[in-house]
Amino acid sequence: MKKILITGAGGFIGSFLVEKSIACGFETWAGVRKSTSREFLTDPSIRFVDLPFGNPQKLEECLLRQKEEHGPWDVIIHNLGVTKCTDNKDFERINFGFVRNFAEALRRADMVPDQFILMSSLGALGPGDEQGMTPLRRDDTPTPNTAYGKSKLMAEEYLRSIDHFPYVFIRPTGVYGPREKDYLLMVKTIRSGFDFGAGFKPQRITFIYVKDLVDCIFRVIEKGVTRRDYIVSEERDYSSSDFRHYAQNELGKKVVIPVTVPLFVLKAVSLVSGQIAQWTGKPATLNSDKYNIMKQRNWICDITPLKEELDFTPRYSLEQGVRETIAWYKRHGWI
Repeated sequence: MKKILITGAGGFIGSFLVEKSIACGFETWAGVRKSTSREFLTDPSIRFVDLPFGNPQKLEECLLRQKEEHGPWDVIIHNLGVTKCTDNKDFERINFGFVRNFAEALRRADMVPDQFILMSSLGALGPGDEQGMTPLRRDDTPTPNTAYGKSKLMAEEYLRSIDHFPYVFIRPTGVYGPREKDYLLMVKTIRSGFDFGAGFKPQRITFIYVKDLVDCIFRVIEKGVTRRDYIVSEERDYSSSDFRHYAQNELGKKVVIPVTVPLFVLKAVSLVSGQIAQWTGKPATLNSDKYNIMKQRNWICDITPLKEELDFTPRYSLEQGVRETIAWYKRHGWI
C-alpha cells in the first residue's frame, strides 16, 4: 500500500486530495497544523502530522521521527501555500521558502519520495499573449507579473535545480468547486443581482473543477511520471460572462445586471484595499497582485501534454461544475 502525504490538507483542494487518496486505498497522511480546521478531514483512517516547515532543524527532526516510527512516504503532494497575504514577502517565505526547507530536510533525512508533486499555479508562467491570443503552453518562458506567481516559479526552479529530484509541477488555472470561498463571493454577488467584470476589452478565461484537478494529480501518481510539469485546465475557454450565466440559471435569478469596472478604477481600489489590509493585518480579496490577475485578458491553455502523456482530459464542463458547486453551497447553507 502506497503511503501518501498531502500537505495543506485542511484547505479546499487539500481536503479533496485526501478524500481521493483514501478512495484509492492509499495510507493517507494529512499534513495540518494544530490550529487548522479538520471540518472536511473526518475519515478515521486519516493519519495526521504537523510539520514545522519554517524551522529547518525541527523539520528534519520531525521527518527522522516519522521515518523511524512509520517509515517514509512514497508520494508527497505539497499542496501547502498562500494565495493572498498582507505582506508580499510572505509569498516568498511560504510558497518558496517552505518548499526549499522541505526538500532539503527530505534529502538530509534520506526520505526523498518516489514523486514530489508541487501544487504550483498558472500564475508561474505569467501573462498570456494578448495580441494573437495564443494559448499558454508549458514550454513558454515564464514571466510572472505577481508576487504570488513569482514565488511559485522560485519553488519550481529550486526543485528543478536538484539533480534527480522527482518533482512534478501542477499548474492549474482557476480552481472552483464545493468548499471554495472566492468563487462563493462571486455566486453571492450574482444572487444579489449584480456581476462585476474587469475592463472593457474582451477576456478569455479558463477553469478547472476541483474533482478534475484531483483526478489529474492521481493520474500523475498512477503513471509514475517525474521531472515534468503540467498545465491543468478544462479544454475550452470562456468569456467573462459565461460563469454569470451558468450561476444565474442555477440560482433561478431572472435578472442580473453586469457592471464593467474600468481597469484604472479597479487598480485604484486594489491599491487602497491592499493598504488597508496592511493596516488591519487581514488579507484583502483585492490587492495589487489580484489586480494583475484580473486585468489579464488571455488565460487560454494548451493541455496537449495532459492528453498525450497522461491520457487525461477533464470531465466537467464549467456548466456542470457550477451546477454541482451551487447545489453543494445550497445543501450546506453557504448561500
